[in-house]
Amino acid sequence: MTEQYKYSISKWCTVSDEVVSLNDKVVFTGDKGDFAAFVKAYYKANEIDYSKFFKMDPMSKLAFIGAECLLMDEVFEKPTHDIALLFSNASSSLDTDLKHSETIVDRDNFYPSPAVFVYTLANICLAEVSIRHKLQSENTFFISPRFDIDLMYAQASYLLETNRAKKVVCSWVEYLEGTYQFFGYVVEPQQEGKIEHTKENIKEIYKI
Repeated sequence: MTEQYKYSISKWCTVSDEVVSLNDKVVFTGDKGDFAAFVKAYYKANEIDYSKFFKMDPMSKLAFIGAECLLMDEVFEKPTHDIALLFSNASSSLDTDLKHSETIVDRDNFYPSPAVFVYTLANICLAEVSIRHKLQSENTFFISPRFDIDLMYAQASYLLETNRAKKVVCSWVEYLEGTYQFFGYVVEPQQEGKIEHTKENIKEIYKI
């Protein structure tokens, strides 16, 4: 067995156009053209109990339901240090930054909201997912113009090879002014019947 095949991609998830797919099978479909209604419907359909969800910014909600799709059937002790998170996108927190900017641009109508301001950091969505699943693990948020397969492959392999994690969730989570994409997958030690963790296979399952 060659070195690059030590790990498997055990599952993957995409969220776009009000459709959630797991391992290329559609698991949820919402009403077209309304992201807020779509994620709320997903939350209710899966009987999720996490009231803070409704206070999140759209990007965190997107990351939340994507991670939920990937992790809801995982069995692990909580809290855990074993599941690392590697997230990335192109626009950072620009969607929320624009909303925050609207609240401070007019000095005569100055109404900045702490509830909005807290989401002017892209990595807050990592915190939301970590709190939900009680992950006390390595996590990083990268900014790049596109989903960087080389970077994600190298970082996930490093975390596993150095025993900093037993599983790694890699995700692209992009939300800007109503346009959104989520793609995520779980990497772990090789399992029979699962696809090998290679750059070519990541590219193959990345269909967004």
